[in-house]
Order: sequence, then C-alpha cells, then structure tokens
Amino acid sequence: MDFLGGQAPELLPGKRPLPPVQGAIEAPHGTTIVAVSFPGGVVLAGDRRATMGNVIAQRDIEKVFPADEYSAVGIAGTAGLAVEMVKLFQLELEHFEKVEGAQLSLEGKANRLSTMIRSNLGMAMQGLAVVPLFAGYDIDREKGRIFSYDVTGGRSEEHGFAATGSGSVFARSALKKLFREDFTEHQAATAVVQGLYDAADDDSATGGPDMARRIYPIVTVITEEGFKKLTEAEVSEIARAVHERRLEQPDGPRAALL
Repeated sequence: MDFLGGQAPELLPGKRPLPPVQGAIEAPHGTTIVAVSFPGGVVLAGDRRATMGNVIAQRDIEKVFPADEYSAVGIAGTAGLAVEMVKLFQLELEHFEKVEGAQLSLEGKANRLSTMIRSNLGMAMQGLAVVPLFAGYDIDREKGRIFSYDVTGGRSEEHGFAATGSGSVFARSALKKLFREDFTEHQAATAVVQGLYDAADDDSATGGPDMARRIYPIVTVITEEGFKKLTEAEVSEIARAVHERRLEQPDGPRAALL
C-alpha cells in the first residue's frame, strides 16, 4: 500500500478520479448487517440480498468476511467497492503481523478501517458509499467488541448490539427488545437471525431466510478460540425454528411490558 501510494496513488481505491455524473450511479448494494455481543465473544451476521435500485441484483451474496483470526467485517453499501476494501484490509492486517511478529490490537484494526473508509469519501459523495460493521474478540480485554462507522470514517463503539445498512433501523429495534447481557452463543445467533427477519419484514432491500432456495443468513462467531462461520445446517436449523414460530406470531417474540 505504501509503495503503491508513492508510485501510482491513482490506482488506490480512494484516489481514483471519477467522471462527473448526473444522478445516482446504479450498482449492486449490500444491505443489512447486525452484530450482538455475549459474554464469550460476539456474533456478526448479514442477510444475502444485494439490490440495484428496485431490482434484486443477487440473492446469495456474502457480506461477512474474516478480517483476521480474531475479527470480522460485515459490509453494507456499494458491494464491489466494499469487497475490495475488505480484501485490502485483510492484506494490511496480514502484512502488519508478518512484519511486526504480532497482531495489531483490536482498537488499532478499528482505527485502520476508519482511515480506509475516509479515503473513499470522494466516491461516497457520488453515491458509492461503503459503511461496514466491524466486530472482534479483544484478547487484552477478554471480550467481544463492536464498531460502527459513517461514510466519513467516523467510528463509534457499540455496546451490546449494532446494525448497519438499509434495514438497520428495524433490525436494531428488534435487537433492542431481545438483547440480554447473559446471552449464550446460540441465543446470540438466534437474536441476529430474529433481527434480520424483522428487517426483511419491513425493508424490501433486505432478504429474509429463503426456505425454497435454501438461502440463509451468514452467521459468524468470534471468541477467544478465533473466527468461526456457522455451517449452513446450523444456520438453517435456527432460521427454520424462527420461521416456525413466526407462523404463530408473524410479528415475532413479544417483549415484556414492564
């Protein structure tokens, strides 16, 4: 990155000149990402739908990627730029580890991602924004942590749960009522699926579990043992259990009034 920045900076994602455009650029966009912390770590999940205007561009896109052994990124926004940013982020973390002989702290990883998002501000101003959700297990503090961002690279640490993307308002509202400090790993995974289900219920750009095509959310877990992606069988079991309950209560589980 340093060499490229010195020799040919125009090749870096955030430095590419864009021609003037009229109106928004139509490109596939990823939608809703959610995260929930629990005593042993953090769960990061995303739906599978990518949209382009009012058209479903892809039904089975992957939006959650491991950044390194103890962290992961969920992407929302312009899909192509977001995936490229994640790949560069993975490369930088791997390069740092090889050069320094130690992993960058979770705080340092969150700060580095913030810088990369800020470098994309020119494209964001033309409608090609990337707004990820970053989560990981902090080895020093021995707990899972969640970081959210805005298009300028502004970083905020979220406590308990977070969501980003077009369906984030609905997913966050669902998690606000469901979240508990003493979640088990399985309960946290179920909560993120419930949040994505509610987001899909009210946001057309978010895809819920597709039983006919067997397309389910991507659910990942990061603990002191590292990054783990739940298998399709594990996620389908959770999704089908949630779906069965929704046949009885279409609006989802009820929170206590007091």
